Amino acid sequence: MPPLGILIRLYGPIGAGICAGIGLGFLLSRFAPHRDTPQGLYHQVPLRLGRFLFWVGIPLSIVGFMRRADLSGHLYLAPVVAWAAILLGLLCSRLWISAHQIAWSRPTQGSFSLASMLGNTGYIGYPVVLLLPQLGVSVFGWALFYDALGTLLGSYGLGAILAAEMGGQPQSQQWPQQWLNRLRAVGQNPIILAFGLGLGLKAITLPPWLDLGLYRLAWGVVVLSLLLMGLRIQQLSSWQHLHRATVAVVIKMLVLPLAVGLGLTALGVDGAPRLVMTLQAGMPCAFSNLVLAEAYDLDRDLSVTCVGLSSVSLLLTLPLWLWLFSGD
Repeated sequence: MPPLGILIRLYGPIGAGICAGIGLGFLLSRFAPHRDTPQGLYHQVPLRLGRFLFWVGIPLSIVGFMRRADLSGHLYLAPVVAWAAILLGLLCSRLWISAHQIAWSRPTQGSFSLASMLGNTGYIGYPVVLLLPQLGVSVFGWALFYDALGTLLGSYGLGAILAAEMGGQPQSQQWPQQWLNRLRAVGQNPIILAFGLGLGLKAITLPPWLDLGLYRLAWGVVVLSLLLMGLRIQQLSSWQHLHRATVAVVIKMLVLPLAVGLGLTALGVDGAPRLVMTLQAGMPCAFSNLVLAEAYDLDRDLSVTCVGLSSVSLLLTLPLWLWLFSGD
């Protein structure tokens, strides 16, 4: 398929889903009752949709797609690459701050580093990989291993530790108890549980109606994920700290995927696995950064600006990675 056709096929569903979310958010902001209160539909719809996707939708989609994904090959490489990208993002952010001798507050430094190292490899990374004609369900395992064993653990493991160190919230618990709570939270994460369940069910023959139902449900979750992203983009109201956010987004969406793509090429990895991992490394700043910013009192405005700017930038960076790393 010509490159233009690939982009149209990819951007069509993604754009439609995100635009539908933006449109729904606009309608709720104008016509929903109590729209200025936290209890109003304008705030409750994306909140409840996000919770549904986190606890039910995304886990079910993982199980559904894993049944058709090829889990052979060197999939262990995906989380290794994910952790290498996360650590490189953290290193680049700290070097930038040190080299320019920037007198930022610790919460601002924390938000800057999180934006530079953690990407949205689930809500938007999955749809991108699944909708690309040269990728699709067959290589979904690479995206899943990258997200579940890389980004997810990085967000609520290393990311939480960094946020706790840089945040403005006093820590009432001792370090051993903090570590235990974080490990427990990661172990109880529904995406990790679905990952294990999907591996167990892959070898079991399910009734055709159930197998097909899981697969169709999984695609429905992809649509809902794009809808949620549109809702969240429509609600972004802060574009402060644009210069700082631009630096973080350049690190996250240009430096990291370029390093991953070139590094994998040097190691002899090519084809679909290289493209999947490069795309995952170049996903927009993670929504989990907003969760960590709220939980640990980081720079919320910077986190919001990074998420918004990087989400828009994705439309510009995707063609670059497809052009550079689609070939064998």
